[in-house]
Amino acid sequence: MARVLLFGRLADQAGWRERNVEAADLAGLRGVLTADDAALGEALAGPGVQIAVDKVLVRGEAVLAVHTEVAFLPPMSGG
Repeated sequence: MARVLLFGRLADQAGWRERNVEAADLAGLRGVLTADDAALGEALAGPGVQIAVDKVLVRGEAVLAVHTEVAFLPPMSGG
């Protein structure tokens, strides 16, 4: 079971910041989250959203182990 963390506007939109989700890979995880909340699924697939698996940014697919931490990070802006 993966520990899913949402930050910034993603957490605000979902109404939660942390949840445990059963999924074997990122595609499956996105599928579960989208099935629960289609608007959140769209936001997670949006431009600039980054994913960190066990605190390492990943692009593309990743396999999730039993205690994997997956964080969805909204686009950042500097100033």
